[in-house]
Amino acid sequence: MTQDPKDTLTRREAMSLIGAGAAVTAFPVLAAEQTPSLELPPLQTVFRGIRQPTPLRFDPAKLKGLSEKLIRSHWENNYTGSVKTLNLIEGRLAAAMQDKDFPPIAYGGLKREELHRVGSVVLHEHYFDGLGGDGKPGGAIRTSLSEVYGSIEAWEAEFRRTAMSLAGGSGWCVLTLNAYTGELRNQWAWDHLHGAIAGLPLLVLDMYEHSYHMDYGAAAAKYLDAWFANVDWQVVDQRFTQARRFSTITA
Repeated sequence: MTQDPKDTLTRREAMSLIGAGAAVTAFPVLAAEQTPSLELPPLQTVFRGIRQPTPLRFDPAKLKGLSEKLIRSHWENNYTGSVKTLNLIEGRLAAAMQDKDFPPIAYGGLKREELHRVGSVVLHEHYFDGLGGDGKPGGAIRTSLSEVYGSIEAWEAEFRRTAMSLAGGSGWCVLTLNAYTGELRNQWAWDHLHGAIAGLPLLVLDMYEHSYHMDYGAAAAKYLDAWFANVDWQVVDQRFTQARRFSTITA
């Protein structure tokens, strides 16, 4: 039977599923003009150390309630800093692999930092790529959230409660589709490291204070209002469609 091209992972999709380890798995959105390949993509060499920051896909001066200064500082300092540190860690891991006398305790420290930085990069890219919209839920993701939570309002209330449980601390609130259980869940993710295995991120909210303190101080609830007003739900809906295909393929 001929495979439907729509059910075949593209190179960008497949590679994005590798990077986030136990915390999360990436699902960047495909451009409309991209055509899925019928061939499996090649795997990337490990510890390349050449990753570049993903540019913002929206004009940060046009967001509602989130200042351009805040967004640019977040992107340039926190996100880009994690990209650079990940490249550095990968270089050190590559060197350590060639050293048979490299102490395990030191290698363990590098691996923990690798996990931390991969999580930070993947989550930040999902966070920024999910902004630039009108904040109005739509598509299959709205329908599905309404079905499993009872209403879109009930889902949002639970998402907000999860996010506010991290206010004043550090972490992420992530709407995921679990490729193993098939469940839509709002996940609590602390320190870039935590999240259910096989949880594919659809909507990512940064609750570290650097993501809002410049505009809102300690008023995390006001930041949540502003963030919700700028979510691009078309991006979230595309991620949901891709995640469901992946879940079906791997079931």
